[in-house]
Amino acid sequence: MDAPVFCTFCAEPLRPAGRHPVCTGCGRVHHRDPKVGVGVVVLDEQGRLLLVRRGVDPGKGRWALPAGFVDAGEDPRHAAARETFEETGLEVEVGAVIDVYPSTATGGHSGASFFLAFEAVAVGGTLAAADDALDAGFFDPQALPELAFASTRDAALQAAARASRRRHRL
Repeated sequence: MDAPVFCTFCAEPLRPAGRHPVCTGCGRVHHRDPKVGVGVVVLDEQGRLLLVRRGVDPGKGRWALPAGFVDAGEDPRHAAARETFEETGLEVEVGAVIDVYPSTATGGHSGASFFLAFEAVAVGGTLAAADDALDAGFFDPQALPELAFASTRDAALQAAARASRRRHRL
C-alpha cells in the first residue's frame, strides 16, 4: 500500500518525518494504522470445518475461513460474526481467540496487517454462499481442499485439538 501524499485534514502535502509523515500545512502527524482481519473456525457436530471458496484475490478460487476486515470502532468479535453471516448465511456465537497471525502467515498479501482467528459455534441461519464467497461448505479437517492461506490450516488444527481436549475432559 502506498503511503499517503496529502493531509486528510487540510489537503496540504505531507513530508516524511521518521515513521509517520507530518503535514506541511497544519502539522498533523499521519499514522498508518494497521488493518485488522478476523475470521472464525466453526466445526459442525461431525468435526468438519466451515470454509468458503474465495471469489476475490488474494486466493481467488481457493478456500479459507469465513473472514473479513474489522471496521473502525467495531468489536473484532462482532466483525467476525458479521463477516461469517455475510459470506455463509450462518449466525455464529464467537468465542475465544485461537491465534493471531501476522501478515507473513497469510502470505503477506491479504490486505490485513494481522489476522485474528476465533472459535465460533453456529447458532442459526442457513448455509448459503454470499457476498464475496463463491461457495461454502463443511470439510473434514484431514481432507481439506486447496487453501488460500496457511493460517486457515493452522487455526483449524488448533481448534480441532482444543475441541478434542474438551471432549476428553468431560
